[in-house]
Amino acid sequence: MKEIKIGTCIPGTKAVEWLPHMVDLGFESFELTFHMSLEGTDLKALAQKTKEIIGDRDISISSIGLYCNPIQYQEHQKSLEYVIDHASDFGATVVNTFAGAYEGKPVEDAITKFGEVFGELTKRAAHKNIKIGIENCPMGGSYEAATCNIGFNPKAWEKMFNQVPAENLGLEWEPTHQMVQLIDPIAQLKEWVGKVVHIHGKDATIDYDGIKKFGIFGAKDFVYHRTPGYGDSNWTDIISILQGGGYEGDICIEGYHDPIYGGEWELTSQLHGLEYLKWCRGGAFKPCPWMK
Repeated sequence: MKEIKIGTCIPGTKAVEWLPHMVDLGFESFELTFHMSLEGTDLKALAQKTKEIIGDRDISISSIGLYCNPIQYQEHQKSLEYVIDHASDFGATVVNTFAGAYEGKPVEDAITKFGEVFGELTKRAAHKNIKIGIENCPMGGSYEAATCNIGFNPKAWEKMFNQVPAENLGLEWEPTHQMVQLIDPIAQLKEWVGKVVHIHGKDATIDYDGIKKFGIFGAKDFVYHRTPGYGDSNWTDIISILQGGGYEGDICIEGYHDPIYGGEWELTSQLHGLEYLKWCRGGAFKPCPWMK
């Protein structure tokens, strides 16, 4: 059993600026993220710069995230192909993204196109020994009116993975995006752990008293994204399920969402999440000399 590393997410366009301040804070891995566009980033050059910054530290760039809509926009698909082709320059083994959608249309309308797009992307990724993870974020959409990601609900996952049964296609999972749908994340993870290829370290707090009074249709917020350690989830259970299911990747904290510990408290919040998640996994691995 490999120890699950604990890291954090950094915007790809800020990596050269931020990494020098973060490599000695205890993070064991990083995901470099982009939203909808690479903004002209030369990935080969960025990979070289990140390697120079990390140096000989035992830290990895585990994954590259380009969260876009490759179903609706061909240029997004082309950008994903570029990321897949250059992820290994960073030493990354996972590329994360959205499943895409036809904006404003039902999830079902995009399933066939998902099969076409990701059938090709997974083949390309397989040649590079890269896994593709679909983040489980609704992005403000619903099953009847998706925005840019149909891959937020297990009903859709079943159809998606039937369309593309490739072993290197899976989920970039976090409990938050299921909690906003009032789905039990622990029960879900037990069922789907075999398809998890990457984990985002983000949690949520559900205001059940508010739900009883105002419901869930927007009169009052009923769920808040949180840094791990401040939310409702038991990450000891989550990590145990991941370890028991054979997961050997990392958990990258996805910050900049906590409504209380954000802003000038952001780094404090992430470092708390880092130490909390390390504690939940049992601390640092120590070999047992009499159990060889």
